[in-house]
Amino acid sequence: ERGDRVDLINELLDKNRELSTFITLLRKYGQELAEAERNYKVKLSETALKLKADKMPITLIDKVVYGQKEVAELRFKRDSAEVMYQVALEKINVTKLQIKILQNQVDKEWGQAK
Repeated sequence: ERGDRVDLINELLDKNRELSTFITLLRKYGQELAEAERNYKVKLSETALKLKADKMPITLIDKVVYGQKEVAELRFKRDSAEVMYQVALEKINVTKLQIKILQNQVDKEWGQAK
């Protein structure tokens, strides 16, 4: 019984450390997402302006610009960064739920010990 409580406490501590790790990762991925978004938007604008300067009809620029190799690559990097951010966010939510479940188990164990 005492061993079970110690195991629960250790698991709870591990989950708290895991949560801290994912919060740190979320910050990192958030910054990477912001940078990727900035790089993509800048290249998109530059490319659209270049196409306009090259006398491409404005009605076609919107269709062509997204297919330009550099723009498409930066969009892919932006989308990939967003996926990593969302995965870390979801992992935080799952870990918080796991912590809540463990905390309830600890409370129950300590309540029974009284």
